[in-house]
Amino acid sequence: MQELPVVPKIDVNTTNEFPLKKPNWLRVKLPLGESYKHVRGLVDTHKLHTICESGNCPNMGECWGEGTATFMILGNVCTRSCGFCAVATGRPASVDWDEPQRVAEAIHLMKVKHAVVTSVDRDELKDGGSIIWYNTIKAIKNLNPQTTLETLIPDFRGFTDQIQRIIDAAPEVVSHNMETVERITKQVRIQAKYARSLTVLETLKKGGRRTKTGVMLGLGETKEEVIQTMRDLVNVGTDVITLGQYLQPTKKHLPVQRFVHPDEFAELRDIGYAIGFDYVESGPLVRSSYHSEKHVIPGYGKNKWMAEKG
Repeated sequence: MQELPVVPKIDVNTTNEFPLKKPNWLRVKLPLGESYKHVRGLVDTHKLHTICESGNCPNMGECWGEGTATFMILGNVCTRSCGFCAVATGRPASVDWDEPQRVAEAIHLMKVKHAVVTSVDRDELKDGGSIIWYNTIKAIKNLNPQTTLETLIPDFRGFTDQIQRIIDAAPEVVSHNMETVERITKQVRIQAKYARSLTVLETLKKGGRRTKTGVMLGLGETKEEVIQTMRDLVNVGTDVITLGQYLQPTKKHLPVQRFVHPDEFAELRDIGYAIGFDYVESGPLVRSSYHSEKHVIPGYGKNKWMAEKG
């Protein structure tokens, strides 16, 4: 197997005087088509928030064009100020207790077979937003019994009773993103902790859930650090990992230190499967919910990879 180049450790607090030019493999399709317009209309009509918009996802045109979207509950203002994230930081609005039913109805109208739900962090709430999370999952399941569901959750500050609510609601996949390697977690995810995120994933796995996480590349991490992160994740039973290129949302956010070539993502995909993941989604434009409908199926990714390798 070809060795990936070792990337020098870089201080992610620094800024690039001359921002890196995007390579041609990061070109994104513009949102087009009737399906996109249909989803756009549903999101607006039901006053729903999507991470597709709030997170400036490069795949929004493709996913919405296929009639799918990732809904963001508990508002669109986060109590945390991560250095990579385009979601607004500030004082969130009060909890909307009708939101779970609205999300469930929108998913029903979209007639999707697989739905993804995420949320901002609501650290100011005593329950961390976990009750709304529970109610949303149950509402979706009740109105859409044939729809599989992935939930991309915050760390709930590590409180096990709040994590247990997600386990009890029983979505098919529960995802919690590591985002980056241990060394630069404090700069990238200011209020988060590497070890705490691992514990969240381990708790979910011990609770019987299929678990998933995502890691961004291009923030100054090294190859060895990425592999160590993958090993840490497999050690706590994580089933699925997504690896994608970090893209700077605005000049106020952390700069891109490197654009990772598609060949390197392919190498990391092979390494991930060899380490023990059940599904590895790896590519420059990969985001947490990209192709998530395939991540539900145990063995699908690894079996396909093994067949490719002969």
